[in-house]
Amino acid sequence: MILIHGLFGMGSNLGALARSLHDSFEVYSIDLPNHGRSDWIAPSGIPTMADAVVAWMDRQGIQSASFVGHSLGGKVAMEVALRHPERVSALVAADIAPVAYPAHHADEFAALEAVAGAQCQSRAEARDLMCRHLDDDTVVQFLLKSLTRDARGVYVWRFNLNEILKSYDAIRAGIEGDVSYTGPVLFIKGGDSSYVLEQHREKILALFPTVILKVMPGCGHWLHAQQPRLFNRLVGRFLEADTA
Repeated sequence: MILIHGLFGMGSNLGALARSLHDSFEVYSIDLPNHGRSDWIAPSGIPTMADAVVAWMDRQGIQSASFVGHSLGGKVAMEVALRHPERVSALVAADIAPVAYPAHHADEFAALEAVAGAQCQSRAEARDLMCRHLDDDTVVQFLLKSLTRDARGVYVWRFNLNEILKSYDAIRAGIEGDVSYTGPVLFIKGGDSSYVLEQHREKILALFPTVILKVMPGCGHWLHAQQPRLFNRLVGRFLEADTA
């Protein structure tokens, strides 16, 4: 079982899901390139990240696995399934579709760049700077998880902010391909989220014809954090049915 986080995240973001699956699967929560403790690479579009995941699987001796990806992680998992279907036994995409999205992270980038240029001496100082650009404390707290101290005692971002900025258009691009993945697929949508819409149905079905769609009412894009028990149950039941 391979779990893949979203943009600006790290493997531990899906920790609750990892713990819920531990008794049934060997679970790996990975950091995407330019995130967490993974290598910094350029460029870093979806295909490049997918290739990096497959290369990591090769180094670990993992021939195939089930994948769960949230947001950007879901797109990367989709790309792996379409390019290397023999490596993916099942796929769960959490609140993301294989489509191009408009740019909508301007406030997040402004907050991150403010911290990067300030040489903050405390997490509180970084938080105060971010709150000048972001009014959602959930997003601020999520981003602060990737803040760490360098050898000088200055707080810096674990992720490669400069490369993410440069590759942002490629990161939000749609998934393209002439083939489909016919293995078991589950899409989970946050009921209050606009990331998976009716207008995306045609492309989803073209690439993933066996897809099952579940909606979590009362959840936005951070569905795995807002209702973890329901999210974990949906993922667990799907995967157990398809690996039985």
